[in-house]
Amino acid sequence: MTTSNAALLADVEAFCQEVRPTEEICYLEHRFNAESIELAKKYNLFGMLTPTEYGGRGCDLATYAKALIRIGREGTGLRTLFSGHISIGQMPIMDWGNDEQKRRYLPAAAKGDKIMAFGLTEPDAGSNPLEMTSTYRREGDRFVLNGVKYLISNGGIAQTIIVFAYPEGKKERVSAFIVDTDGPGFHCEDLTAKLGLPTSNTAMFELVDHAVPAHNLLGEEGNGFRIAMTTLISGRLSVAAGCVGVIEDCLIEAIAYAKERHQHGKPIAKHQLVQDHIAQIEISRQAAESLLFTAVAAKQASNADRKNAQLRDKADMLAAHAKYFASNAACEAADRAIQVLGGRGYSELYRPGRHWKDVRVCRIYEGTDEILKLKVAQSVLGKEYSAFH
Repeated sequence: MTTSNAALLADVEAFCQEVRPTEEICYLEHRFNAESIELAKKYNLFGMLTPTEYGGRGCDLATYAKALIRIGREGTGLRTLFSGHISIGQMPIMDWGNDEQKRRYLPAAAKGDKIMAFGLTEPDAGSNPLEMTSTYRREGDRFVLNGVKYLISNGGIAQTIIVFAYPEGKKERVSAFIVDTDGPGFHCEDLTAKLGLPTSNTAMFELVDHAVPAHNLLGEEGNGFRIAMTTLISGRLSVAAGCVGVIEDCLIEAIAYAKERHQHGKPIAKHQLVQDHIAQIEISRQAAESLLFTAVAAKQASNADRKNAQLRDKADMLAAHAKYFASNAACEAADRAIQVLGGRGYSELYRPGRHWKDVRVCRIYEGTDEILKLKVAQSVLGKEYSAFH
């Protein structure tokens, strides 16, 4: 590990230790943790993957995954802030933006002066984004966007959002745009009636003849679907990494409690059925971590040879494996940790209960369990057996 990567992980550790008390208070009060943004700025964490030439820290993907694992221990809501801002917010600009777009957006995003988000999902377009109804039209030196985006992480706090839309009047190829949220035509509403993630911002927004400069078209016109699908590989890796962190924290909490709690004249850690829970959590942790870093290595190989479709498909599939397994394993780990804690586990005052509520969304966003399993099945059966025809 390079000195810069080690320094980054040290900053992540310091950030996590400092943010935990506020994160816990905000969770119990069911409100967004605004202090997390200021602390992330303090420790210079909003540009972890951003190249140094654009003001970021330029860490490699494996180090970034380690950072998200550590942040994931603090909660899925907190990790979602970084995933939305970096993995699916900045990454499309890093991968598809021209130099002018990179210089205009990445330095501010790396500093945390511009929070970013990814606007793909709509009320009636989730697992199949091609069913979106958002549209754009060209008017001189600008594009005019209309539509509604739904369940957008960071959507209510973002200054810049990557938005996808069809050409007006045509159900043709989707395009991607870098949308600034200030100015007329952008209307946003926070969504707070969630089962979990109270410390994370989730919103819906409507674009009503919202003007976007023509130079904010991301990539080529009509290439939006490819941009979205490529970005989701990064998003899925970030979810998987956060889930590994959740499993780690559930293991830490379950071990500590099992050693302290006495029943029937001995620590419950000496009871075989309690040991079964702890063993299963540890096995899941090892397996999820292994799948994650196998997928990370595949994505790094794909990034090094972007024209290689075989490497890209391999990275896509392994990210699906890692995200599916880790999110399900995290749900089970939280459930087992709750069982170890008994009555105390069934409370937001204790960490396993909060993880259990929060991590459930990881089986839905960035690709549902069902969609990911269909992808995996197609990869072994062959494209002629695709369930999406």
